[in-house]
Amino acid sequence: MKKYHAVMNRIYLLVIVVAIFTGCQKNSNTSPSSANSRVDGRVDSVLALMTLEEKIGQLTLFTSDYDVTGPTIRENYKDDIKAGKVGAIFNAFGADYTRKLQEIAVKETRLHIPLLFGYDVIHGHRTIFPIPLGESCSWDLNVMQQSARIAAEEASAEGLHWTFAPMCDIARDPRWGRMAEGAGEDTYLGSRIAEARVKGFQGEGIGALNSVLACVKHFAAYGAAQAGRDYHTTDMSDRVLREVYLPPYKAAIDAGAATVMTSFNELDGIPATGNKYLMTDILRKEWNFTGFVVTDYTSIMELLPHGIAEDTASAAALALEAGVDMDMQAGFYNDALEKLVKEGKLKEGLIDEAVRRILRKKFELGLFDDPYRYSNVEREKSTVMKKEFLDAARDGARKSIVLLKNEKQVLPLSKSIKRLAVIGPLADARREMIGSWSAAGDWTKAVTLLEGIKAAVTSSTQVLYARGCNINDDTTKYFAQAIQTAKQADVVVLAVGEAALMTGEAASRTALDLPGVQQKLVEEIQKTGKPMVVVLSNGRPLTINWINDNIPAIVETWFLGTQAGYAIADVLFGDYNPSGKLTVTFPRAVGQVPIHYSMKNTGRPMDANNKYTSKYLDESNEPLYPFGYGLSYTTFTYGDISLSSPQITQQDELKVTCKVTNTGKRAGEEVVQLYIHDLVGSVTRPVKELKNFQKIMLQPGESKEITFTITQHDLSFYRKDMSFGVEPGKFEVYIGGNSRDLKKAAFMLR
Repeated sequence: MKKYHAVMNRIYLLVIVVAIFTGCQKNSNTSPSSANSRVDGRVDSVLALMTLEEKIGQLTLFTSDYDVTGPTIRENYKDDIKAGKVGAIFNAFGADYTRKLQEIAVKETRLHIPLLFGYDVIHGHRTIFPIPLGESCSWDLNVMQQSARIAAEEASAEGLHWTFAPMCDIARDPRWGRMAEGAGEDTYLGSRIAEARVKGFQGEGIGALNSVLACVKHFAAYGAAQAGRDYHTTDMSDRVLREVYLPPYKAAIDAGAATVMTSFNELDGIPATGNKYLMTDILRKEWNFTGFVVTDYTSIMELLPHGIAEDTASAAALALEAGVDMDMQAGFYNDALEKLVKEGKLKEGLIDEAVRRILRKKFELGLFDDPYRYSNVEREKSTVMKKEFLDAARDGARKSIVLLKNEKQVLPLSKSIKRLAVIGPLADARREMIGSWSAAGDWTKAVTLLEGIKAAVTSSTQVLYARGCNINDDTTKYFAQAIQTAKQADVVVLAVGEAALMTGEAASRTALDLPGVQQKLVEEIQKTGKPMVVVLSNGRPLTINWINDNIPAIVETWFLGTQAGYAIADVLFGDYNPSGKLTVTFPRAVGQVPIHYSMKNTGRPMDANNKYTSKYLDESNEPLYPFGYGLSYTTFTYGDISLSSPQITQQDELKVTCKVTNTGKRAGEEVVQLYIHDLVGSVTRPVKELKNFQKIMLQPGESKEITFTITQHDLSFYRKDMSFGVEPGKFEVYIGGNSRDLKKAAFMLR
């Protein structure tokens, strides 16, 4: 009889599982609400069959042995999969490899629940685009959405379901290396970019074969780490948190982002991974987020050195109760949750809710219907690094380049120049071109600056090359050759900057100067008297005062990705007129940091004639290059601002118009920027806030009237009582090509 019942139980379980796996094949034309209800029913059906240990397994994310973004903790992840102790794997990609891992979960576990595969697809997967900070300087939301779309197509073709991007952290301290991963210093622009990247990654919707789940990170305020030191404490008022740092995350959530990642930092004395105010009160209750929350790498474990948890059990309980659904790599949920439940110290219902959120995404991805649908070798071969993807990467790269200086129109260069010297440690540095967090990118396929220049010039041009120095050591043994090479040339292109891994995670710096002896190299080459162009490759603003004062042409290229060399050459030789604008302020000295355009006034604003005002004894308050700054090979002039009315009510919209004219001889793109200033408020307001922008193309001599609409929302802020809304009073409105050089008008809000 016992044997009979055991057999019948197995048959019953099989019937239930088959029903769960095939449920989505029926009624495909039902409404979204009924589809959601059906998914909920299927999720609950699976949950009802699960043991507590299997539930906890779904809350666990481990790395594979394919690629590692941190110290490997578990080598026996395959055994964990078989035992039902892992619900997701990261650092595993490739159609064949992910299929093999998926087969373990589907064929060798009791309930056959498929795995979720995640990876750091940050600025491209195989085809690498500019680092996000660089790409943000294009101010082209279509470009950014397209690059995320291509990344999703390649990643999903290699068996991935989930990317740990976009990074939505506002960053105003260039000492912080992860500034390279984000959209810069501005809240409004950062919010629009967050939306674009989520839409790119998730495409037509979760479950589309060419899309991946987006993951909003790092929640929250990671970009404000004290002293610019990675993993460090963040401390700010709730007002600053809500006005400056939270909006980009919120924009990404509103765009439909499926998942959220906790940040490493603490906020108000509580590490984010144990912070219920962030994960439950704001994210779920205020913003109605229904996806799941994953930790960053081992951050539940890190609650111990933070000093907020005394052991594994207390750390695991703190994270789960805060609202964290999935434990990345620490294994603390696996180690502690079952015992906590059995001892009555933790409610199993909290685990059930977390499991529901994770299973829902697996159902939405279609993994229960076909666990291998993303692991198609033929699709992988036909998708990765297609020519159209490479073309898009080249276009996005050249649009990300910012022309910082072009004295006496040194640029663009002639393609028929007789002798051109290409010098510097970044001139032929293939590995550096794809930048940090390039993940699955193959640096051997990247195009160097030297290669791009050689491909651009005519056959009559002699291209000379010398390394000059290394990126970050003190040897000067290559100087002599570089100087001799420069003397032979008609023009010198000098490529300097940072190594790729000098930015990104765990790459904070206390100095922002060129590393190593590169500054000395620039000075020695400048002494030759040859016309020079400095090409910068870097992942953060650098302090380049001497270069700005002494070199006639400076081009900021960031790390541009697979097609870097071709893109830079397109700009150097005028095949593309640079249109990039800085999304982060360049300081004159590291002592000015943090520095950003939307600072607040003080009670003693800077007065050069009065010592007792807010200024430095040894440096200007002004940045080297302001936010929004970037030159072109043509020139643009702005007319006066016209307002639809000098006074508006809170229900009115204000039309703000300005004529922009291309006064040069080349067609070019201009980013027309709109800022406002609320002169008097119940709390102090920034001197300027970006509220809108348009990127336009103008032919030589062409003019366009640009109109912006200002609404009540644009004028709203967190008032003295922390309510969000407007206050009557006088406002200034500015339009221009950067945050410094602006036309101004004023209006009253009644």
